[in-house]
Amino acid sequence: MLRIFYPNECADSAYVIDYKALYEQGYKGLLFDIDNTLVEHGANADERAVNLIKDLRDIGFKICFISNNHEERVKRFNKDIKAKYIYDANKPLKKSYYKALKLMGTKPSNTIFVGDQLFTDVWGAKRAGLKSFFVKPIGPEKEIQIVIKRYLERVVLYFYRKEKRYYKI
Repeated sequence: MLRIFYPNECADSAYVIDYKALYEQGYKGLLFDIDNTLVEHGANADERAVNLIKDLRDIGFKICFISNNHEERVKRFNKDIKAKYIYDANKPLKKSYYKALKLMGTKPSNTIFVGDQLFTDVWGAKRAGLKSFFVKPIGPEKEIQIVIKRYLERVVLYFYRKEKRYYKI
C-alpha cells in the first residue's frame, strides 16, 4: 500500500543529483517543484538555482517547473531563469505532469521529476509514469499542513528504506 508513495530515488538535494549520468541514460526532460526543492518556500531564484538550470540546459535537458503555487509566485521564481512552467498544478493529479511533458516535447519514459514531497510530487510523478527523485526539503516548514505531511512522510520513508535494504530496490 505504501509503495505508491515510494520514490525511484532519494537525494540529499536537487543540487547533488548526477544529471550528466541521467542524460547519458537517455533522460531528456526534467520537471522540478520549486518551493523547498530548489529554494526555501517563497524565495526568489538564487544564484545556485539559476546556475543549476543553466548547467542542465547546457547538458541538453529541457526544463519545466511544476508548482501548486499561484502564477505570481512561479513567475517571480522563474524571472531570471525563463523556463517553461505550470502553476496551480493540483499535484498529485496527472493532468499537469502531462501538460509539462507536452510543453517540453518529452515522454514519461525520458523525463524525471524532482521534488520534496512524497504525497504530491512523487505520487503524482509515479501516477504519470515518470521517474521520481525525492529530495530533502530546503528550509523550515511554515505551514501546518506541510508539517503534518512531513511526519507522515517519515513513516513512509522508514518502510521505503527498510524495504530497499531488504530487497535492494
